[in-house]
Amino acid sequence: MSDAPLRGHACIQAYLKTIDGSPGVYRMLGDKQEVLYVGKARNLKARVSSYSRPSPQHSPRIARMISETASMMFLTTRTETEALLLEQNLIKQLKPRYNVLLRDDKSFPNILVTKDHAYPMIRKHRGAKSEKGSYYGPFASAGAVNRTLNQLQKVFLLRNCSDSMFESRTRPCLLYQIKRCSGPCVGHISEADYAASVKDAEDFLQGRTTKVQSQLAAEMEQASAEMEFERAAAMRDRIRALTHVQGTQGINPAGVPEADVIALHVEGGQACVQVFFIRANQNWGNRDYYPKTGSGAEPAEILAGFIGQFYENKEPPRMLLLSDDIEETELMENALSQKAGRKVQILVPQRGEKKDLVAGALRNARESLARKMSETATQGKLLDGLAEAFDLDSRPERIEVYDNSHIQGTNAVGAMIVAGPEGFLKSQYRKFNIRGDDLTPGDDFGMMKEVLTRRFKRLLKEDPEREKGMWPDLLLIDGGAGQVSAVRSIMKEMGVEDIAMVGVAKGIDRDAGKEEFYRTGHRPFALPHNDPVLYFVQRLRDEAHRFAIGTHRAKRAKSMGANPLDEIEGVGATRKRALLSHFGSAKAVGRADLEDLKAVDGISAGLAEKIYDHFHERG
Repeated sequence: MSDAPLRGHACIQAYLKTIDGSPGVYRMLGDKQEVLYVGKARNLKARVSSYSRPSPQHSPRIARMISETASMMFLTTRTETEALLLEQNLIKQLKPRYNVLLRDDKSFPNILVTKDHAYPMIRKHRGAKSEKGSYYGPFASAGAVNRTLNQLQKVFLLRNCSDSMFESRTRPCLLYQIKRCSGPCVGHISEADYAASVKDAEDFLQGRTTKVQSQLAAEMEQASAEMEFERAAAMRDRIRALTHVQGTQGINPAGVPEADVIALHVEGGQACVQVFFIRANQNWGNRDYYPKTGSGAEPAEILAGFIGQFYENKEPPRMLLLSDDIEETELMENALSQKAGRKVQILVPQRGEKKDLVAGALRNARESLARKMSETATQGKLLDGLAEAFDLDSRPERIEVYDNSHIQGTNAVGAMIVAGPEGFLKSQYRKFNIRGDDLTPGDDFGMMKEVLTRRFKRLLKEDPEREKGMWPDLLLIDGGAGQVSAVRSIMKEMGVEDIAMVGVAKGIDRDAGKEEFYRTGHRPFALPHNDPVLYFVQRLRDEAHRFAIGTHRAKRAKSMGANPLDEIEGVGATRKRALLSHFGSAKAVGRADLEDLKAVDGISAGLAEKIYDHFHERG
């Protein structure tokens, strides 16, 4: 009698005795306890039963999944809606092989009109909506927000400076000179007039564009009648800027005030989902996504999986317009409505303006996927060439390139970029703030050791079995034999000795095109000057350098712009504003004596001593 563990249908059938008809979530696990699939069910017993015996209705994908199942896990919920929400959460967290997976799911930027100041500011905002104010969005990209903000500043002349900058101004800044701000910081506009401009801006962002344009036109005519031609010209320029905003938005549907238009195109086992954001009857941009199809899921399952994961960390709009029907539409509506706290409707339009919007999104999805597949084919040839040139066992699916950036050791950062069959995987880039206090300034080897140690210790902890696709097949190192040998020893210390690595060093003239390549146990070699693989390696190295330099500059700018008052516990925005208003600058606060600090409104004797000690201890 065999004691071999059960697998497949027999394994699944054994669980039927232990589960009931409750709603919930189930996980199918492989031999190594890796999660193969996460699913939800209105009735767990009925759903699991459907996997417990062979069926002609099972697709090849489902049949493979069943055959690999060695165990299962279950979580019961009160309702099927709760099961759906939990399922999507677990899918995003566990990334099972047979589920549809949404990649590169970043938050979207919004426009924020602040409400905690007499003269509100307008600016881009990304992340949690924790600040007091009105949020408008989402916009598909930072570029879409910036273009809109640029034009709104021309139209409504609202400030975008920080409160501390606003309080410290004694004369208007350049934005006032170029007619992008009304100069509230120095009293060039009254609080009431500025509030009217804020209201107009919010009317526009809420879709009441006709009202705003009519008001501006009336003001222009009045100024012209009163022969105030300079003011009339200013109104004319603001109307033109407003028209430009509407023109750059493309489609502005009159009958769709708020919706996300979501279209799916599947071809050759790959999928593209195009999302258009319609808010206040305006098109606020679009973005394409390329979800993993779970080894061949059907379009209805792909679209449902995308929607569930897409809105897991976003507020859904009042309406979703889809290109295809999804599984269990009513259940998805209930889940999204519960999340939003209001009714969310899902439609697959068949005619009219809504149908035209979906058709436009579908066309974009089809064209985007065609471009992506073309790029992927070219990238595949380059990766094959790389494997041949560097004598690798197989085509590398994931390449990691590392670089450091610093100025005489200050603001040191390490950077990692990632490339694969789909090109640069920017969502997987990583930056490392160098923490080593014992490093000699400019010690590139010490910095590289810290970066690699942190990177691979995390991999060893989070994915020791290398099943999540996060381990590199190839490391590209900036340097020659010495650097490769040093990196090899670092990796050996961590017990990682099976990853190919190649050093890329410039030739004696340090010219691009004369690079020499180094591998442990191989003689240095070069590639022909016109070899596409050489250009590919140069692009990889240049991208790593660009990312490292950009990260370093951002860190340096942040440290230069940091206000020392921010480091003092108990000094928040209001007290910082009071200190800057009283003394004029943080440097002047640092030079102030204790009695002067106590004289500032809102600064207690104890806090004054803390502020004084903070700067005194710094010398």
